[in-house]
Amino acid sequence: MEATVQKAIELGINHIETARGYGKSEEFLGAALQGARSRVFLTTKLPPSLDADQTDRWIDESLERLQVDFVDSLAIHGLNTWEHLEWVKADNGCMKAVRDAIADGRVRHVGFSTHGSLDVILAAIATDFFEFVNLHYSFFFQRNAPAIELAAQKDLGIFIISPADKAGMLHTPPQKLTQLCAPMSPLEMNYRFLLSDRRITTLSVGAANPNELNLDYRTGALSAEEQQVFERLREIRAPEQCSQCYECLPCPEGINIPEVLRLRNLATAYDMQQFGEYRYRMFENAGHWFPGNKGNRCTDCGDCLPKCPEKLEIPRLLRETHDRLNGKAGRRLWQE
Repeated sequence: MEATVQKAIELGINHIETARGYGKSEEFLGAALQGARSRVFLTTKLPPSLDADQTDRWIDESLERLQVDFVDSLAIHGLNTWEHLEWVKADNGCMKAVRDAIADGRVRHVGFSTHGSLDVILAAIATDFFEFVNLHYSFFFQRNAPAIELAAQKDLGIFIISPADKAGMLHTPPQKLTQLCAPMSPLEMNYRFLLSDRRITTLSVGAANPNELNLDYRTGALSAEEQQVFERLREIRAPEQCSQCYECLPCPEGINIPEVLRLRNLATAYDMQQFGEYRYRMFENAGHWFPGNKGNRCTDCGDCLPKCPEKLEIPRLLRETHDRLNGKAGRRLWQE
């Protein structure tokens, strides 16, 4: 870990992010940054809370573990639900403590991270409480495009969560996807998709060792060759492809129909089976971080059928996807 941090700084990477919930990450990072603190923008994250005093203690604990007097940026971690947004708006909730910490210099800037629905993200941005947002967005998940646009209009920093792993396990791609992305790798393809967008401020690279930092992080407009890659990828379609319009929601059984069918799209169009299994087994096991029930909960009520502009046989596709992708349940990093 120390070698990876050192290599990142040598390469000019100047933003490092962690969180209270990431095991001993703050403690380890604090040790690794000794002598290098002035060379990086440091971000940590803590959960939303209705208790300002508790949040104030959490801030001090993070500073102590990081061995710093202040963090450049503090994010409310996992502003995923309408209830969380109400906690943020509460008079004596977490934002009171954050504003106090900004006033006394322990925090320079405040933002939020989110795995929530698009409407929650837009509402959070619209509060004007925040200076940056951490969210999911990638070539294979463009649902949050309106949030990117609103954040850019309000001049917020835009931080993309996990463009390698949760964007498609692009660090270990299937052969078909690798061939489609050539001469880029699938990981470089997604980085170029993001970094060619001038609205995007920074990415979570998530390197596990120094060698994983040896990638092309170019910004700027796409070349003609790169544009051909994206055109080729867009031409590939899954059989009975879901258009991701979200008109099928809400589902009476709480099934996250668009996300289930998105994973089916990727598995059948690009052979992203391993990624589909990885994400699908998180349903019913990750709470508000990845909400929704699995496809086998479908009761054939038919509520979704008239809503679908593609006239898809959604109940059948849900069952087929479950049979294809269901696997052993995983756990989140901060769960016991």
